[in-house]
Amino acid sequence: MTTDADREILADMGQTLYGTRWQSDLARALGVGDRRVREWVNGERSIPPAVWVAMEELLAERWEACRRLTRTAHKRAREELQAAMGL
Repeated sequence: MTTDADREILADMGQTLYGTRWQSDLARALGVGDRRVREWVNGERSIPPAVWVAMEELLAERWEACRRLTRTAHKRAREELQAAMGL
């Protein structure tokens, strides 16, 4: 059974992953039609358990990408600061 809280969580996850046009992008990532995602969000259909598993995987992938990019940004900032200070 999908609750209102489940629909809100799915929307929050989708927006975090894909921004304002999240429904279309999420549908593509899950291999379903846009309409199916709208049905989940509108409460017309229950969100299948497999969607939560997929969401975990998608969020984990994004998290790892962000961590990798954060390390790169930190390294570049440190290099630029050292260069600016003549070190």
